[in-house]
Amino acid sequence: MPVSSAVPLLRVRELGVTHDGESVPAPASVSFDVAAGEVVLLLGPSGSGKSTLTLALNGLLPQAVPANVAGSVEVDGLDTQTTPVAELSTRVGMVFQDPDAQLVTGTLLDEVAFGPENLRMPVAEVLAGAEEALRRVGLWERRCENPDRLSGGGRQRLAIACALAMGSPLLVLDEPTANLDPAGIEEVYAALAELVSAGDRAIVLVEHNLDAAVGFVDRVVVLDHDGFLVADGSVDDVLRHRAEDLHAMGVWLPVSTIAALRLRRAGFALDPLPLTPDELRDALDAEAPPAGFGGSHHRSLSERGTSETTHPHPGTPSLSERGTSETKRAAPGADAGHPLITVRDLTLRRGRTEVLHRIDLDVARGSFVAVVGANGAGKTSLIQALAGVVSPPKGSVHVDGLDVGRADARTLSSRIGFVFQNPEHQFIAHTVFDEIAHGLRRQHLSDDEVRARTVALLERFGLAAKADSHPFLLSGGQKRRLSVGTALVAGAPVLVLDEPTFGQDRARADELLSLLSELNAEGTTIIVVTHDMQLVTDYADRTVVMADGSVLAEGTTAEIFADDELIARAGLRPPPLRRALQGVRRHPELAGIARLGDLPGAPAAARSELLASDAEPRRSARVTPTPAKTAESGPDATAVAHAATIPQAPAPHATGGAA
Repeated sequence: MPVSSAVPLLRVRELGVTHDGESVPAPASVSFDVAAGEVVLLLGPSGSGKSTLTLALNGLLPQAVPANVAGSVEVDGLDTQTTPVAELSTRVGMVFQDPDAQLVTGTLLDEVAFGPENLRMPVAEVLAGAEEALRRVGLWERRCENPDRLSGGGRQRLAIACALAMGSPLLVLDEPTANLDPAGIEEVYAALAELVSAGDRAIVLVEHNLDAAVGFVDRVVVLDHDGFLVADGSVDDVLRHRAEDLHAMGVWLPVSTIAALRLRRAGFALDPLPLTPDELRDALDAEAPPAGFGGSHHRSLSERGTSETTHPHPGTPSLSERGTSETKRAAPGADAGHPLITVRDLTLRRGRTEVLHRIDLDVARGSFVAVVGANGAGKTSLIQALAGVVSPPKGSVHVDGLDVGRADARTLSSRIGFVFQNPEHQFIAHTVFDEIAHGLRRQHLSDDEVRARTVALLERFGLAAKADSHPFLLSGGQKRRLSVGTALVAGAPVLVLDEPTFGQDRARADELLSLLSELNAEGTTIIVVTHDMQLVTDYADRTVVMADGSVLAEGTTAEIFADDELIARAGLRPPPLRRALQGVRRHPELAGIARLGDLPGAPAAARSELLASDAEPRRSARVTPTPAKTAESGPDATAVAHAATIPQAPAPHATGGAA
């Protein structure tokens, strides 16, 4: 394990955490140091204990959440198991997966000032620090607004500002950019880079968006499925040299690295592995085509007229043969002349603010539609109106002929299933089993059929071990999977999901997206809101671009992302693969490819490189996944967040939970 010559700001030694009611620790045994000035990325599959580890860094675990903790954690020389959370909050700033869990006041300015005020800092110092933090995340002009008026990404920025204002030498960020648009992600990482550039602070980061983070981090610490540390080294040592092992474990990699792994199977050397679009493009331009590659079978997409059924490589099946959502365009059930969803002159207000402005939109039956746009563009408001979560004006939204503005909740749920950005907003039962079974019981199925179908779904989503747990005691990733399951079980012809892959490791995201693709192939209409442009390109056949509460553009995904000016106006960025390949000179047959599934070397059985079966990587004994342990465990974020945001308060009562 690399050891910095500087005195460590953080020392973790043989840390193992076993939550109440659990028999297996996660993490199991982890040791590493973090020195001031370092940015350390913590990677690992679901269940490895990443979020649990972060909560042990500021004493919330075990002081606020009951657990058996082995080993030790020291921050700035203080033992986190015995030092009060109030004192540790001056050393460790936390940003949780769910920003709502740590927002407690009525205005943005009050929220950012709340922590420093509780430390009894001088008023002038509090206000100056709050202004600086809000300016860093682009929220100073909205300082007098209520946090509830912010979008999910806006609340995420606010949570980051709250942590920055505390001035703690160690900043712990658990997926800080999950709800941010591409421009917002760049701004946040630029602010964080400036923060650590002075060398007196350190950052521990849990992040799935490695395309954004890879240029920001110094070191990578990796946990395996069993919660043991399996790698601790530089970005090059871990992400380049152990990429296939990490891929086998089911963790995220940069898109360019995933593409390179696929291209290697097509005969490209690509050694060392690229981590960024620029590196992938440069590596391809420096390399001669593999033997047998090129020629008439390998025309560029522009030469093919962007046909998505042409074989991109000998032996690689077309998209229609691979059974992707593109085949839905020609499917008998897809009738563009009679849209399943119609939106006409939709205007929606939240309080006194008009958030949607006279929207017209059609969604064809059997389509896979992505809704994209910058934070605050109105994406979530639109899909909530489509599903009746927020009642639209009568006559403005129809789903399969049903006026959403007039329909009751029971009727709506039979036509359209909705998955919230925050899963807790839709849980109603006291156990995970009953949460799934509720929708089946409403269909008047027999008890035996309800049990069989519920058990099958829980097993498919890796939640069988949590069947008797309360939904609020699951981890963020488990809650997301459960919320999707509750929407799927009713069998509605339309499924709408807000940020479906938030909080998921790569293997679980693959599983979910593959399931959505299967449902789409069977005729279910899928609508997703996401900031992941590669996900949009890989899965959606149509894309709706929103800006300032209006539809800026709507069309096929290929058409939308071919318009660089449109993407820039919407505050978005092209997908990483398109950024890498659109400028390739030496291999024109690759130019224009934007989807991982279109790359040469694509496996016949998979529609995305992100499937676990997509490679046959080298697997060490420690890296081999453990099927017996698929469920995560860790604390409930809402309970622990309030312990972190009130530094002078005593620790709250135990809540238990999972992370």
